[in-house]
Amino acid sequence: MELEKIIKEKSGTIVDVRSTLEFRGGSAAGSINIPLQEIQQRLEEIKELKTPLVLCCASGGRSAIATDFLSAQGIACINGGSWMNVHQYQK
Repeated sequence: MELEKIIKEKSGTIVDVRSTLEFRGGSAAGSINIPLQEIQQRLEEIKELKTPLVLCCASGGRSAIATDFLSAQGIACINGGSWMNVHQYQK
């Protein structure tokens, strides 16, 4: 999966795993907010999203954790790193 292509073609769902407060401060266009600590509890909701999921956060650390967990659940996803990087690919 090529990250830039997925984002530009809107062929998946961008999931921002930062806190709700962080998300409200700025986010990639069209992204949805599912904080990292809620990933496990919201797994059924996540399974309904259009894949591949592009996971992002502030620096890529939390999205890497989410990517590892969701990949282990059989969900197609990729770590997009910082939400600002994801936002740059949208242009």
